[in-house]
Amino acid sequence: MNSYSLIRDEWKSLKKSDIYLMHKQRMISWRKGNSVERLEYPTRIDRARSAGYKAKEGYIIVRSRVRRGGQNKPKIMGGRRPRRLAYTKMTLKKSIQLIAEERAADKYPNMEVLNSYYVGEDGLYKYYEVILVDRTNPNIYNDRHISWISEPQNKGRVYRGLTSAGYKNRGLGHGRLNSSKSRPSIRANGRLRR
Repeated sequence: MNSYSLIRDEWKSLKKSDIYLMHKQRMISWRKGNSVERLEYPTRIDRARSAGYKAKEGYIIVRSRVRRGGQNKPKIMGGRRPRRLAYTKMTLKKSIQLIAEERAADKYPNMEVLNSYYVGEDGLYKYYEVILVDRTNPNIYNDRHISWISEPQNKGRVYRGLTSAGYKNRGLGHGRLNSSKSRPSIRANGRLRR
């Protein structure tokens, strides 16, 4: 059993593990900090490595904080019965993880989002760590495993739903047979079926 699998097992049953108290103290400080913060090291090294992170120049880790739950819309000041107001319990079509990735990309416009993973939640927020890659760095565009991200068609990939969270949000990632009504996109597929 290697060290990564031990870390993974600790995170699987976090409330029973030895790192739980330390993690709670961390989240108290995260809540007081900024909503998007650059980190020196990933909190979950096992998850970061499996998501594509490498500890070399050109890669950075950013922790992004997003509020939990649904949304409320401004109250309509016209005459309606209450059930038709539709301003509470509004559920977004985007996942909270995708919102976290987009906010990290907004903060670092010269980087591309590679992937992200969950690191915790409290009563008000969810926290994700986002892996960002500098597409203009020589370490990136000379590395045959990651140089694809420097190509022009991968610019702004997080805003077009091309990350893992974006794929999941669009109903993809289950093979051709199980996502036949989601291709090329849900909207375009609806147009084809009219």
